[in-house]
Amino acid sequence: MGKKNKPDPDELALIEWCTEVEGFLVAAGASLREAQDHIEEQAEWFTDQFYNGLTPEEAANEALN
Repeated sequence: MGKKNKPDPDELALIEWCTEVEGFLVAAGASLREAQDHIEEQAEWFTDQFYNGLTPEEAANEALN
């Protein structure tokens, strides 16, 4: 049998973090689709914010400004 792929812990943490950012964007008035699209379109920027240590709320606020 082939080698099982274990999820990368950093990747899982980033996905969870982005899900939290999404919630803050929705709370600020974006639709769920708008929030998801924005995160996808700006994936590199959000990834940088994650690795720079911003909280999901801080990243959402930065994205809204």
